[in-house]
Amino acid sequence: MNMEKLSVPISIVVAGILIAGAVYYSSGKTPTKTALQAVQPTTTSMRPISADDHILGNPNADLIIVEYSDTECPFCKQFHATLQRVMAEYGKDGKVAWVYRHFPIVSLHSKAPKEAEALECANELGGPAKFWEYTNTIYQVTTSNNTLDPSQLPVIAKTVGLDVAKFNTCLSSGKYAAKVQADYDDAVKAGGRGTPNSIIVSKDGTQTVVQGAQPYDALKATLDALLQ
Repeated sequence: MNMEKLSVPISIVVAGILIAGAVYYSSGKTPTKTALQAVQPTTTSMRPISADDHILGNPNADLIIVEYSDTECPFCKQFHATLQRVMAEYGKDGKVAWVYRHFPIVSLHSKAPKEAEALECANELGGPAKFWEYTNTIYQVTTSNNTLDPSQLPVIAKTVGLDVAKFNTCLSSGKYAAKVQADYDDAVKAGGRGTPNSIIVSKDGTQTVVQGAQPYDALKATLDALLQ
């Protein structure tokens, strides 16, 4: 893998972190933007959603949240729980779906690319159900900021019921490095400068950018405004 391509200038990453940590959590509880201010339809260069994506929920949902995430990013860990809550409320009725794409920031989290490959191996061996189970578990287990011991990856595989020997073979092969890189490149092309970075795609094709780990209430306000 070209590790240089999987990195961005530290100043840009820090700016993204400050956006996530300061803008959206500046008051502790109350979002700094109203729903109407947050909903600003735009068009990005994000690649179209396809059957190759990891999608949770109804593929024909009114809104699809495409999330670019880094498994070692603490804000991504927070936002992962937020999106799980969103899916529990909106996914059950088929209104909202969730697409997960990789955006590992090597300059901060050197372990993240291999962890992203581990998610792909889980998908290969167990399909979408195991992909999401492995993804949920890795976000639960890691304490973020490059702290997850790589030896835990096969342990997580065993925990979610995967064949550990096959998992290790898949992971050591590096066969999914190019896929992770493609997601990363797509994130940058779509305007991502920090993690998490999300784009809400409406049925009419309009896109709404969600920067940083917005708290649940702020994201809910945005979704409700778009669903009106």
